[in-house]
Amino acid sequence: MLPYLHDLTLRLAAGATRLDPALRERHASWLAAQQRDDGGFAGREGDSDPYYTAFALRGLWILDALTPQIGGAAATFLKTRLQRREGIVDLISLIFAAAICEMSVGAVVIPDDDTAWADNVQALLESLRTDDGGFAKSPEGRAGSTYQTFLSVLCLELMGRAPEQPERVLQFLASQAHPDGGYLEIRAAKRAGVNPTAAAIGTLKALGHLNPSEHGTTIDFLAGMQSDEGGLSANTRIPFADLLSSCTGLITLTDLNAREAIDVGAVARYAESMQAANGGFTGFSLDQIADVEYTFYGLATLALATD
Repeated sequence: MLPYLHDLTLRLAAGATRLDPALRERHASWLAAQQRDDGGFAGREGDSDPYYTAFALRGLWILDALTPQIGGAAATFLKTRLQRREGIVDLISLIFAAAICEMSVGAVVIPDDDTAWADNVQALLESLRTDDGGFAKSPEGRAGSTYQTFLSVLCLELMGRAPEQPERVLQFLASQAHPDGGYLEIRAAKRAGVNPTAAAIGTLKALGHLNPSEHGTTIDFLAGMQSDEGGLSANTRIPFADLLSSCTGLITLTDLNAREAIDVGAVARYAESMQAANGGFTGFSLDQIADVEYTFYGLATLALATD
């Protein structure tokens, strides 16, 4: 059984082969042009970091445009970050990006025999475990985050490891379930959201405990998030769709064998409308600037919509 991230990326790459060649080329060229001199990728401002580098590499890979030159330069950048004290999100992104470099172009960032580094990462992640069984966003956190739990489980999986006491992760996810079928991000939240719901379902799948037949209300919740624009909104209080929620919602419904619950064609048209004129994707209707993160979400949405 492939790790969750590998399986998803391969599915996206398969779907992307059915996209219009001109669309693929336009966005591949745009993504490649975003690489910095240090080999990394950045957001709309600031320096290169592992977070945006991971999204750019995933986008290029599913377009079959991650060349040895791009991947090798990115690997060089990532190696410079191995000994830095990264924030949790950047650390997890570094591991995601390193896995992509190795799988795609054979550029090794984290040697297999460097078990001490992996041990330290696992110890750091486990130090974020909270009494509810989830993973917190920071060492100061007292409540588990559904999204952080998802990232942590995937990170451990990429290193060939599993969370300690995985049954407690399952208990945490069950505690995050909202009566409307969605999942909460933190226990103090009042409303379920598309993205924490996607994180919960993704975590269950990664742990081998996803039974789609048990998630009928989750399917109904996600279906109810499709807006008049065609995309999905983040939660019931947000009046407009966004590309992140559209992407994660479609991934989740696909994993639940329930794509027919929404108008997939409308989601694809929404994603297409988020394309910037010169390449890349923006995040929502009022957004004006493309970035590598939303470009991955746009490409992933279109790739999934071709199934």
